[in-house]
Amino acid sequence: MNWQAFTLNALRIVTGLLFVPHGWQKLVVNGVETFSRSWFAGVIELVGGLLIVIGLQTRWTAFLCSGLMAFAYWLVHGTTALFPIDNGGELAVLYCFVFLFLWANGGGEFSVDGMMKNKK
Repeated sequence: MNWQAFTLNALRIVTGLLFVPHGWQKLVVNGVETFSRSWFAGVIELVGGLLIVIGLQTRWTAFLCSGLMAFAYWLVHGTTALFPIDNGGELAVLYCFVFLFLWANGGGEFSVDGMMKNKK
């Protein structure tokens, strides 16, 4: 078994599954105002999370999600304190760097991207 391929795909799927509820909460549960900053963040989290789960356009999606999390860190958490342990931004930083990793490594062989690549 190729553990590197397995763990890459597991990281991608679990990260996407954990990211989707953040968007769902903003868009459906809290019902943020359409076209507000929170609405755009919710759309990226919901749609981006689903795309990450299935591994479709993984690199572009991960790049966008990583940027969103960097933006969220500095806009929401970074205004109260510099370090994540002091401002509660650990999750935003972790998501940012996991998405950056997925941008650099792609979706893996068990993703839609990987299956399309193997067909060629």
